[in-house]
Amino acid sequence: MSKQQEMARSQDLLALRTGQPVLAARDLRKDFPLHPVSLGGGKRVVQAVENASLALYAGQVTALVGESGSGKTTVARILAGMHAPTRGEINFEGKAVNIKSAREMKRYLRKVQYIFQDPFSSLNSVHSVRHHLSRPLRLHGHAHGAREIEEQSLALLERVNLTPARQFLDKYPHQLSGGQRQRVSIARALAVQPVVLLADEPVSMLDVSIRLDILNLLLKLKEEEGLAFLFITHDIASARYFAEETQVMYAGQMVEGGPSDQVIRQPKHPYTRLLCSAAPDPERSARLAELGEAGEAPGVPERGEPPSLVNPPAGCRFHPRCPHAMEVCRQSFPARTDFGGGHWVRCFLYSQGEEASHR
Repeated sequence: MSKQQEMARSQDLLALRTGQPVLAARDLRKDFPLHPVSLGGGKRVVQAVENASLALYAGQVTALVGESGSGKTTVARILAGMHAPTRGEINFEGKAVNIKSAREMKRYLRKVQYIFQDPFSSLNSVHSVRHHLSRPLRLHGHAHGAREIEEQSLALLERVNLTPARQFLDKYPHQLSGGQRQRVSIARALAVQPVVLLADEPVSMLDVSIRLDILNLLLKLKEEEGLAFLFITHDIASARYFAEETQVMYAGQMVEGGPSDQVIRQPKHPYTRLLCSAAPDPERSARLAELGEAGEAPGVPERGEPPSLVNPPAGCRFHPRCPHAMEVCRQSFPARTDFGGGHWVRCFLYSQGEEASHR
């Protein structure tokens, strides 16, 4: 992608973001209690997410990238109402969501749908495709009567490219391939007419040969219907292909974000550089090496293991693995540094004298 194309894409992204986000989360925190309680009488928790914020816009994909255990799925499940946040706020269409109100949550969940990583376990093996599609249509009042339900079920299958649709309607999950099951899962999510889709590693359990087909299907739905997408992935290369914006998580903390091209082509945080170096792209690997030699960005850290979230390191949680760690990194989480065009990082290497904060 040329410099002019990159600038145009960044301008388009900024134009999209001038509007109000459909779904926004601010300062989310999630602790999971450990049982049994320790002998000392104190409560131990897994600190899965710490002060995470993001915004999803209509017609835009935001990728949340990080290795296993980074907190990506926990953030998505909080947004889907599966977990209540320990702290933080969720806003939908400009209004705070009251997670304690069953009526309000029903309206919210009608508009915010989740696509699971494993399409086989997310579908009930004793029920047909017809059942999986007709149930949400009936529950949310989008279809009435057997004929209307069948017509809409067939239309949903056609929207996800399962054709001829009538041949799939009475099949069971075990009679479908992995890609077909994931298409049924997507059709089920679309049945409630959502405005937000939360896709949790939607292609990671599929054959490589059909992953691109599923991603292209999701892109088509996003463009045709103006859906807001959260795309959870550990593959930073697919984030660049699929998402306009990428945010990087490490051990529950969001450490970098911005337009996908900028984040991936010019990564600032040492952890983002580690993810990029692991992606199979010789051109990007050479560019990262050049940036490091020129002193324009920190070098790529060596591989290592993420920390325990029962007793995570203080400050920036990446500092035990970071070759550039300073004493301040062990004491506090860095403030956000902006580079323009929506690209930001939380790293003391770029803090430029800004005061650290725990936000």
